[in-house]
Amino acid sequence: MFEYKFIKIELSTWGSKPKEDYHETIQQHAAEGWRLVQIFDPSTKGYGSSAYFELIFERPLT
Repeated sequence: MFEYKFIKIELSTWGSKPKEDYHETIQQHAAEGWRLVQIFDPSTKGYGSSAYFELIFERPLT
């Protein structure tokens, strides 16, 4: 059995760059025992671009 955590990373309006350092977020969660499973990038803005992406983590239940 696993537990899951979803972290939403907003993208800037211009250039679609992340508003925060997602590399650091991944490192912090890995140090807490979380494993990155997927980066989900939904198409939610005009012209098929995204407004955000989600980092999906899992770790075994203790």
